Amino acid sequence: MSQFKIGESKVIESRESQDGTMIRRRRVSLDGKHRFTTYERIERPGLMIRKRSGAREAFSREKMASAVRTSVGKYFDSDSDVQSVIDRVEDEIYAIGKEEIPSKMIGETILGVLSDVNEMAYVRFVSVFREFKTLEELEKCIEEQRAKMAEKAKMKVKD
Repeated sequence: MSQFKIGESKVIESRESQDGTMIRRRRVSLDGKHRFTTYERIERPGLMIRKRSGAREAFSREKMASAVRTSVGKYFDSDSDVQSVIDRVEDEIYAIGKEEIPSKMIGETILGVLSDVNEMAYVRFVSVFREFKTLEELEKCIEEQRAKMAEKAKMKVKD
């Protein structure tokens, strides 16, 4: 992708995302030579992550997205599906309302979202996140997921 420097530009179209968390703007340079898209996202307050080692680092949406894409990306049809998972996880961890959270909590939140969205992605992520060493551990996890999905299906039937 070539890079170019744009001075001032004007907006020719704006669209809000379905969930209202982002605005997509189509722009054109004032000289009319370049068209491009910008995305505006609500900037959230700083959040610190406490790693297993005790080290602290700033929360990074991009780092979390990269981890999800690397471990389970092939189980989604598009990057927008991955972004949807990341959006839900981010919303949930910010809803906790704390300035610092353990990294394990982020992993558990990702598992919760994946459990609802894509069972194969869930199994793949959980096997790495929980560091399974045996097939029995994986089998137990799969059985727990099946039971959860069956319970969820029963709840939908009642509604």
